[in-house]
Amino acid sequence: MSRQPRDLQPKYCYHVTVRCNNREFRLIRDECRELLLFAIKKCQEKYDFKLFALCIMSNHVHYLLEPAQPDDLPNIMHWLNWYTAMCFNRMLNRTGHFWEKRYHSTGFPVSDKRRALNTLRYIHANPKAANMQQGFFYDYSNYGSYDRLTNDGITQWHPAFLALGATLEICVAAYRKFCQKYQPKPKPEKRNHWGSKLLAQFKARSRLKKKKTSPGQKSLWEEWAAPTAEIRKVAEQFVLANCFDPKVASLKFEPL
Repeated sequence: MSRQPRDLQPKYCYHVTVRCNNREFRLIRDECRELLLFAIKKCQEKYDFKLFALCIMSNHVHYLLEPAQPDDLPNIMHWLNWYTAMCFNRMLNRTGHFWEKRYHSTGFPVSDKRRALNTLRYIHANPKAANMQQGFFYDYSNYGSYDRLTNDGITQWHPAFLALGATLEICVAAYRKFCQKYQPKPKPEKRNHWGSKLLAQFKARSRLKKKKTSPGQKSLWEEWAAPTAEIRKVAEQFVLANCFDPKVASLKFEPL
């Protein structure tokens, strides 16, 4: 069955979700998340799109963005996924697909304020819904820029947020209250299939076998112990603008 073409419209914003291949937890390391922030910054300079919401989870990423031109969305995601896949594979000493083959996207008019606010809240609530933390502040989500009116260097406020009140302070109070009312829907339980149990047995047996490593294989993490200064600069501005406690988060960016 052929894929359905994406519905790309002018003055639309898109909620885009990208997952790691096989839903593996490849984005746990801070180095990977910092590199992704840097890649987003470079992609913005190339395609001039607006990014209203961002949340980098352990095995997937949420974006709410508005392309400068409707047809730019595939180019944006192709370049971003291609660039980061190359970097991550080199960093993690792996080969093959890093991201799932096709990103998921849903679009709606930028003027649809209700839809926009619900999407913003859903993206910002992802770490809370995943039981990663109790509140909404998260180093790699841009909720903090909405709550504290900070500039993280990558994202900007959605017009729906700016329409919540006559002043920015009123907008913040309204959005904060709106987020506090959020109740994530429980996820369905995973079903066990006979194949899963059989696979577990094979994995258990494979652990008993000693893995052979080639003398030529070497982890690149030793050589790539820290990102470049430019990557760190982009990540530092984003994290300190959005984290719960900037004083604590700033420690990770201090020179060794």
